Amino acid sequence: MNIVFISNFYNHHQSFISRKLYELTDGNYRFIATTEIPEERKKLGYREHVESFVCNYGNEGKSQGSIQKWIDEADVVIVGSAPEALLANRKRGKKLIFRYAEHPSKKEFRLMRFLLRILNCQRKNPSKVPIYMLCASAYTASDYAKMGLFKGKTYKWGYFPECKRYDNIDALIIPKKPREILWCGRFLDWKHPDDVLTVAKRLKNENIEFHVNIIGAGEMADTLKQFVLKNDLSEQVSLWGSMFPEKVRGHMERAGIYLFTSDRKEGWGAVLNEAMNSGCAVVASSDAGATPYLIRHNENGMCYRSGDVEALYQNVKYLLDHPEEQLRMGRAAYKTIVEEWNADVAAERLIALANRILEGDKCPDLFSDGPCSYAPYKSICLLHKTKEK
Repeated sequence: MNIVFISNFYNHHQSFISRKLYELTDGNYRFIATTEIPEERKKLGYREHVESFVCNYGNEGKSQGSIQKWIDEADVVIVGSAPEALLANRKRGKKLIFRYAEHPSKKEFRLMRFLLRILNCQRKNPSKVPIYMLCASAYTASDYAKMGLFKGKTYKWGYFPECKRYDNIDALIIPKKPREILWCGRFLDWKHPDDVLTVAKRLKNENIEFHVNIIGAGEMADTLKQFVLKNDLSEQVSLWGSMFPEKVRGHMERAGIYLFTSDRKEGWGAVLNEAMNSGCAVVASSDAGATPYLIRHNENGMCYRSGDVEALYQNVKYLLDHPEEQLRMGRAAYKTIVEEWNADVAAERLIALANRILEGDKCPDLFSDGPCSYAPYKSICLLHKTKEK
């Protein structure tokens, strides 16, 4: 099978799935990057990855005609962010295309923008062309269903950062610091790092032992620093700057609890994969795109309704009061990633799904859950059926 993946820029979120697809196709795989890594991302630790199968559209020694030929002749094209003109020949030939997208409702709803988006999306995705959606958010399928698109053709997907496999999971889990809480990301209002500090303030006021490490940078940095100083939290909260991904994983491996506080504007949130793979007991916002796919409430982590800081606090306090639950959920979280939500499984399943479609099955349903399983129009996490502890 010959596969081409087109997206904006190549980074550690795509490298592991790409390497596996390259292996499984015996080298018949190419990643076409349409832009360079933005400076903002570089400041957050994103680095250039040199791979034999990666080429840059618009800045490549090979002719653009060669790149277009790869796209036209591939058995499968996966497309994230790319000029639509690159797909014109495939559409005319009715050749298989997988869209790869987070949910489009991340931005504030405006009627005219929504109507224009519907028209634009329907124009780009004619019904007679075999175009399917790989949902990099639990809310992608429902958002596009409202536009009348991809019904019966939506499949669970996501981002697949490095999946570490430890020889002895207890050697990772047991030495963790049950009083250490970690948060990592850009300091943006929709990621809600301030909610973490609100929880920290209350924990201190109630004389509960804990320590929070916050890693990242962004527009809210000064606000967070001022909150720490004003509320005398310097001993309980450490504000770190940006770090390379490898160092972040080191913090995850030590922390007992990880907080994932993003709201609906978080399309996916690969830090959730990484924290679970590191055996953390995660407390995750239900509105972030990755949460309903990855977290089973009170089994491999905990959920709370986005914006409900009281529920966030109660879940954190529960885990601090019950370190044995941290261990149980951390093990289950690790198992979720190494057994199902990783690049190796996703690549194998994608090829199986593509083969079935190419064989004539228009809406295959091959897997019960996980990557490439059918994505229903309404995806909810277990939180909506149970109450927080």
